[in-house]
Amino acid sequence: MSPRSGDHAPRPAAPSKITVPDVRSRKGGEKLVMLTAYDAPSARLVDAAGADVILVGDSLGMVVLGHENTLAVDLDDMVRHTAAVARTRPRALVVADMPYLTYHTGPRDAVLAAGRLVREGGAEAVKLEGGRRRVPVIEALVDAEIPVVGHLGLTPQSLHVMGGFRVQARALEAIDVLIDDAHALVGAGVFALVLEGVPADVARLVTDEVPVPTIGIGAGEGCDGQVLVFHDVLGLSEGPTPRFVRRYADLQAAAVEALARFADDVRRGTFPAREETYRLPRRVADALDERRRRGTAGRS
Repeated sequence: MSPRSGDHAPRPAAPSKITVPDVRSRKGGEKLVMLTAYDAPSARLVDAAGADVILVGDSLGMVVLGHENTLAVDLDDMVRHTAAVARTRPRALVVADMPYLTYHTGPRDAVLAAGRLVREGGAEAVKLEGGRRRVPVIEALVDAEIPVVGHLGLTPQSLHVMGGFRVQARALEAIDVLIDDAHALVGAGVFALVLEGVPADVARLVTDEVPVPTIGIGAGEGCDGQVLVFHDVLGLSEGPTPRFVRRYADLQAAAVEALARFADDVRRGTFPAREETYRLPRRVADALDERRRRGTAGRS
């Protein structure tokens, strides 16, 4: 466990369901906690820990499906995993990522795709990446009564344009573009903004400029909330993690150790034990033994 993590007990969940207006009202108030989840078990854990927002991220392509990036995730993937999360009926607001090419081709395609995430997947809002060029799409989604979270800075679906997963908005011109994009998305109707991979000073500036909550990931402490990936927080990710990740557990090592103990018990014949085994009623067992004896005698 990280030495910075402290000794925290799970926060009791409040009884009321968190809604889009609840999230919007947290601007400048108590920090918002967003965590990713991709299935029913992870959703239950995140909700029990007191998260305000569950993001069913297209990061599932990397941490669940084994892809190198998020581009391979399609709409069917997102609907399936969002539905698994939503079926747990969490207190947290459920936000689903719109995968690559579901909104890049225009407002109509975006509304149809987001509609599936809401109707079939049970999402309560959607998130999409990009700046002012997404304004027509966001306006169409909002007109269709679908709440939208924006995503600026390092946008993983644009990794080829950006030349990889690189920190954004480090030059004055790029900072101005980011601020203008934030205002454009707010004007189009987003109720929150994710800021990823930007310097802390820039994220704080955007946070001060816009009237909706900002949720940072690799964007410093000045945002209205923070988000991390479930597997990163729990130490279930392979390989090195970005500098902004804080691991609060090492569940991968614990899981491997537990599974190795199971394998060892199987090979030594100590699993299953008698108390882990179903037994026949005595009368049936005696009858079966008698049948076996008669069968053995007949073959001798």
